[in-house]
Formats: sequence, C-alpha cells, structure tokens
Amino acid sequence: MSKTTGFNRIINATKYSYLGLKAAFKHEAAFRQEIVALIASCIIVMLIDFTIYERIILVGSVGFVMIIELINSAIEAVVDRISEEQHELSGRAKDLGSAAVFLSILLVITLWIYIFACHFFPG
Repeated sequence: MSKTTGFNRIINATKYSYLGLKAAFKHEAAFRQEIVALIASCIIVMLIDFTIYERIILVGSVGFVMIIELINSAIEAVVDRISEEQHELSGRAKDLGSAAVFLSILLVITLWIYIFACHFFPG
C-alpha cells in the first residue's frame, strides 16, 4: 500500500477535515451551539473597542472550546463504535472528554470576564 505524499496528502487531509466538520455539525448539537457562540463572539468583539490581542484571545478561546468539543466527540464515537454496553473504562473516557470541554468553557468564561472587567473597569 503506497502512502499519499506531497500536495495530494494536503488535499486529502483537507477533505477529511471538511468531512469531520460536516459530521460534527450534523450530529453534535453542542458543536452547533458553539458555532453560534463563535459568531456571537465575533460580532461582540467588533462592536467594542478591544485591542487586536484582546480580540484574538476572546474569539480564539471560543474556537478552542470547539476544538476540544471535536476531540470529545471523536472519543465518544470511538467508544460507541467499540461497544454500546456499559463499561467502567468507556464511561471514564467519555467523562474525561466531557471534563475537558467543561474546563475549556471555564477558561472562556474566565478570559471574557477578565478582559471585559479590565476594559470597562480599568485600574
């Protein structure tokens, strides 16, 4: 079996990434909600006079949640593919993925509160 290399590998990787995003949008309600949050965050940071660095942090943090959500969804899909039966390790894997999403959301909340507080209540 020959491996795809060079530009064809990049094209294939892009195609697989697109298919992954499409699957997440179709099958994951949380991912769709995070897209709405990303759009809202883009609008908010353009309406308020934040620095470019603050904008990157605010929008990037929401994007980070989406990345973690994709990883969590992949973990859940693999666990469900292996077996639908209840197993301690399967539950632990899903719980750990969910915890990662939760912590990324806490990071977003912390960053947004801190940047808004510094912006609107300096000193």
